[in-house]
Amino acid sequence: MTTPPPTPPTPPPPLRRGPSGWSSPPNAFAATQREHDVDHAVEHDVDQVGPEPSATPGPARPPAQFPHPAAAAAPEVDDDPTDLPLFADAPASPSSVAATGASAPGSTPGRVRSDFALRPQPGLARTAAAHESGVQHTGQVLPPAPDGPGGRHRGASPNMGRTGTAKVDWDQVAALRSQASDQLTAALEAADGRLDVGARRELGRSIIQELLQDEVAEQVERGRHGWSVAEQNELAQVVFDALFGLGRLQPLVDDDRIENIIISGHDNTWLETTDGTLVRGPSVADSDEQLIADLVFLADRSQTAARPFSEGTPRLHMRLDGGARLAAAAWVTPRPSVVIRRHRLREVTFEDDLVPNETFSPLAAEFLRACVRSRKSIVVCGAQGAGKTTAIRALCACMDPWEAIGTFETEYELHLHELKDKHLIVHAWEGRPGSGEVGLNGRRAGEFTLDEALYDSFRFNLSRQIVGEVRGPEVWAMIKAMEAGSGSLSTVHARDASAAMRRLATCAQEAGPHVTSELAHSKLAETIDIVVHMHMETSPKADGTFRRRRWVNEIIAVEPGEDIHGWATTHVFAPNPEGGPAVPYILPDYLRHDLGAFGFGPEKAREFQSQASLHPLHTVSDGSEARRAHQGRGAQS
Repeated sequence: MTTPPPTPPTPPPPLRRGPSGWSSPPNAFAATQREHDVDHAVEHDVDQVGPEPSATPGPARPPAQFPHPAAAAAPEVDDDPTDLPLFADAPASPSSVAATGASAPGSTPGRVRSDFALRPQPGLARTAAAHESGVQHTGQVLPPAPDGPGGRHRGASPNMGRTGTAKVDWDQVAALRSQASDQLTAALEAADGRLDVGARRELGRSIIQELLQDEVAEQVERGRHGWSVAEQNELAQVVFDALFGLGRLQPLVDDDRIENIIISGHDNTWLETTDGTLVRGPSVADSDEQLIADLVFLADRSQTAARPFSEGTPRLHMRLDGGARLAAAAWVTPRPSVVIRRHRLREVTFEDDLVPNETFSPLAAEFLRACVRSRKSIVVCGAQGAGKTTAIRALCACMDPWEAIGTFETEYELHLHELKDKHLIVHAWEGRPGSGEVGLNGRRAGEFTLDEALYDSFRFNLSRQIVGEVRGPEVWAMIKAMEAGSGSLSTVHARDASAAMRRLATCAQEAGPHVTSELAHSKLAETIDIVVHMHMETSPKADGTFRRRRWVNEIIAVEPGEDIHGWATTHVFAPNPEGGPAVPYILPDYLRHDLGAFGFGPEKAREFQSQASLHPLHTVSDGSEARRAHQGRGAQS
């Protein structure tokens, strides 16, 4: 007599939306799984299927909930039906199906298929424990953050290491992200732009949960192990990060101990922490191709600053949705290169931050505060990552809170508009590169330049106009802002203060042949008052990591001159031969006069002269020793 085939299990009931979010009825999945396993065991004449449900009512199995990003994964329960043995043959793997072109039995077209299961793997428990103490997946050490209230690392993300205890199939995550993105795009088009960011994220959560519920139902239908609630929640969070965040980079960006993420290929990651330590990080993709695909998706999907990124546009500069700055290059480099800069120290001051950590001396901080309040135009220069933007924020903190400020940046970095307690009125402009082919007018569609933003800003009753970073043509926006006489601030990359003037002149002349060397030099000499040079040193540590230290190396005053350069400079604070913050050198009479009413009066001037007279640079009256010391550090007196 032929045994009839087992009756297929009933799929889990559809999701229900309640006050706490999307969920399935309690015990629905558990009951379906157990009935299927019992029927299958009887068919194969198996004695033990698993423990029978207790007759005594117990706590109900919680429904599968999508966790809030800050919530911990749901705990495992003792009567997890997914621990029951299954006796069906394993289905063909996705790779074999792809190779043969055949569909898996019982599959639905367009459904994500994988052999993966979010199950703890042998040895990964040790990895998870090590991660909690600061050990990255690669075995390198990330210094633990100080314990905060409740025994938790201060500043550590609640999601840090959330995938450290499970094996994740990133190909399946990418496929789920693609499906969720398509459904979300269709839903947003139907909503006709009426959904804000929060509503879009909630819609995305429900779409991801529905996709995972469908996957669970089909796993049960095919006689395969289902996921526990904790595993499903963990996978849902990973897909959510890939759709709305940075995917595998998201835990690193969420970790408040990390300031810079440096990537040269998918498996070569370095992390710079807020204390200047440089350590190796985990891989951020399974291949360089996957890393590039993630960057393309990120550039196109950004809710705040979408950018093109392709073989035709192989460079990417953008502000991420969380405020970080991303720079990337591919196709023109041997491997994809990415740097993500997190501006952890946004609300920064001289007295609370940069003087205590010996970036600036107290006297240099007082001098620069007086320069800001007297509306001197200041340029901060230095190498990449030397702390130029941080110094600009500290200078902005010296302004009165009621001053109306306009900022002009290619990507937001100053974030003054977010410091509403410090700066009451801020109009922040961000340039836009445009997209598509260059039109007959020499511009791309949608392009918006800083020159246009500055032109518009003169109708906004601004007290200050700040052009953030100058790398090229932005120099003319900087010059125009400084010519307005409001006391502007800018940054530029240069090896020393005098080199910053030459670099700015080069940028000005790149505007075209109509800008002569004499014009560029005279404009800069008339508009720039002070140049501050930030210095950075990287040194190895005994544990194999690296340490970076930053300080102000020199401060020069700029005046129109009569020589070929068009300007004359005076070292107000000179490089310290012993290292560390710059030391007082010469205070010009005109600065002594101009700053007297703004906090740098006769008493501070006497303190300046007292410290300068003790410095060994003054042992030679003609200053020749001072010039040799400056030239030895790459500066020019």
